[in-house]
Amino acid sequence: MADKLKFAAALLLLAAGVAGFYLLGEQPMVLRVLSVLAGLAAGTAVAWFTEPGQRFLVFGQEGVVEVKKVSWPTRKETLQTTGIIFGFVLIMALVLYLADKTVEWVIFDLVLGWRK
Repeated sequence: MADKLKFAAALLLLAAGVAGFYLLGEQPMVLRVLSVLAGLAAGTAVAWFTEPGQRFLVFGQEGVVEVKKVSWPTRKETLQTTGIIFGFVLIMALVLYLADKTVEWVIFDLVLGWRK
């Protein structure tokens, strides 16, 4: 029950920050944005101390561990793969353009005779 109350308080703090954005309509935009950021920070701080918030922290830490295990490609491999993809896209664009123009020619010139 305490976690639900903390989450409710976190949502209220976030809503207060957003409400502050609109209530400070005559103030400079910097203050209005800071109002939203303050509500977000306060809501996050309250939600952080709940049991689901702590589980989220552990989940994030496990994600960092998994990212460190990944074998990332080198710069050369990345550039080669990107070049191959660009080349394939250009070839497919050309093939689709030619197919479109061929079908257009067949339908409009040969079948319907509209372009004479």
